[in-house]
Amino acid sequence: MGLLDGRRVVVVGASAGIGRSCAIEAVDEGAQVLMVARRAEKLTEVIETAGGGIPCAADIAKAGDHEKIAEAASQALGGIDLLLNCAAISPLKRFKDTTIEDWEHTLATNLIGAHQLVRHLHDLIAPRGIVAMMSSEIVGRWRSGLGVYGASKAAFEAMVEQWRTEYPGLRYTTIQIGSTVPTEFGTGFDPELLTELFEEWAKAGLAEVEFMDVDEVGKTLIGTFGTQLFHPSVGIEHMVVRTPSGVSGDTSNMLQGATENELIS
Repeated sequence: MGLLDGRRVVVVGASAGIGRSCAIEAVDEGAQVLMVARRAEKLTEVIETAGGGIPCAADIAKAGDHEKIAEAASQALGGIDLLLNCAAISPLKRFKDTTIEDWEHTLATNLIGAHQLVRHLHDLIAPRGIVAMMSSEIVGRWRSGLGVYGASKAAFEAMVEQWRTEYPGLRYTTIQIGSTVPTEFGTGFDPELLTELFEEWAKAGLAEVEFMDVDEVGKTLIGTFGTQLFHPSVGIEHMVVRTPSGVSGDTSNMLQGATENELIS
């Protein structure tokens, strides 16, 4: 028997990175998994790799797609035991260079889209079901160049607290994730600016000695929530998941074993 045999799981952001690893692990543990992401072709690849799963091509930043996800979850699963939202985007810019469009685009996914996702799936979530929302260790450990992202995730965590306040019957968890490889989070970042910012992060004590492996993170998260589902009286309100190796002022550590676009969670 798998840890999630008979469980109904929705993973948003399932086409790449931590979401992909969680989706594959959930299938491996016996769950029925609705995999949600913008790119249908990537979802097909993940399902082939996992040997199971149900695709739902949707973008939580788009009005109308939340209803699409809810309908797919209702028809394919009949209900939800675990909702895991791993979708997030960010520009890499100095704060003075940040535009209205940067704010609107980031908040549409990281905050508004996440809220609407929970809103539309809320009535499908089983009593004592788990709503796990991926945040970032950047909250409280601010980094130059990621101001919009950090602000969106701080508001995101406040939003999860509000859900918990108004609907205490469910179990809401924010997950602050440290740097993990490989992911696609930094795709599109300016390499020159990123290299410049590495130096600043190192001086601020934010340069990790090593990075977490994305598949190990996926196994850890699914293992944790799978176990929690067997214990309905236990709520995990906040998790911090980061490498135990600490930080270093040497930026070469940040580049070892990973490309620049893989370094930010």
